[in-house]
Amino acid sequence: AAMRHLPYFCRGEVVKGFGRGSKELGIPTANFSERVVENFPSDISTGIYYGWACVGNGDVHKMVLSIGWNPFYKNTKKSVETHIIHTFKEDFYGELLSIVIIGYIRPEKNFDSLEALISAIQEDIEEAKRQLDLPEHLKLKDDNFFHLPEGKPANNH
Repeated sequence: AAMRHLPYFCRGEVVKGFGRGSKELGIPTANFSERVVENFPSDISTGIYYGWACVGNGDVHKMVLSIGWNPFYKNTKKSVETHIIHTFKEDFYGELLSIVIIGYIRPEKNFDSLEALISAIQEDIEEAKRQLDLPEHLKLKDDNFFHLPEGKPANNH
């Protein structure tokens, strides 16, 4: 069921999340609004995925994505959190984030410690990098989906 909806194209505004990614984990994530999350296919499996991401009309970067409840943090709302494998100089809340989810890495699971969670995320990032270097995945990096129409502001203002 995880792969049936892939590749999955999604676009939405970046909103403030729980504030844990950068601060607690050292792994910043871009969060979609509840409305965007609710529009995901209801039967898409929770877990960790990889693909491509683009902020506004910027460059397309590798990304790893979590869909689910984050058992370690006992979330009550499903979230979709994208970690773009790139260092940005500043936050981009309010910008339009475009993603293409290409593949599935693993199911969501709980961890005994913050260190174990961070270690798993680092492994997920390495796996995403390896997968996205494959020719069949590289071609989606140049998809027209990432090219917003000229003259149209990326953040709907």
